[in-house]
Amino acid sequence: MEKSEKLDIYFQEEHHFRQGICILRELASQTNSVEDYKWNIPVYTVKDKNVFGICRFKNHFGVWFYNGVFLKDPKKVLRNAQEGKTKAMRHWYFSSEKDIDQATVLAYMNEAIENQENGIEMVAAKNTEPIKAPALLQTKLTQSDVLKASFDTLSPYKRKEYCEYINEAKQEKTKIRRLEKIIPMIEKGIGLNDAYR
Repeated sequence: MEKSEKLDIYFQEEHHFRQGICILRELASQTNSVEDYKWNIPVYTVKDKNVFGICRFKNHFGVWFYNGVFLKDPKKVLRNAQEGKTKAMRHWYFSSEKDIDQATVLAYMNEAIENQENGIEMVAAKNTEPIKAPALLQTKLTQSDVLKASFDTLSPYKRKEYCEYINEAKQEKTKIRRLEKIIPMIEKGIGLNDAYR
């Protein structure tokens, strides 16, 4: 199914907040963002970067601002959905389409787009600690130049996945079994979870 079909279904599907999310979509269409469909919701992007999304739930609907932490929020309407976990995303919830102050919502959307265009976004901190291979894997790497070369060409993220995969095993026999499983994968230059990406 094409994204445009999924978007049409999302907005046309019978739901008690259907009118409200359609108003938000109309406002979004007045911005210079691109409408997309990700994670089962409409997402509005600028240069392929997520700026805001329109969502509906059982008791409310609203706008998710992916870098909402940088919005001025003069009306004090933005909420952090998961205090202590969510760093940048902020939500503006509505319980009825009558709650939508269209001019203000449009202003927030445009500010979010302007911020994105100016590169104002939260960037995840990079872990600068070197990846330490578990002893079992380290032994195998020192025994085979081919295996070590293949491992070293993997991205840091993929190397970390392999190390964690072995370290998470509780028993030594499980660690050995996991090591035997991943050696051919490393030699082929593929990541542990490439099949799921």
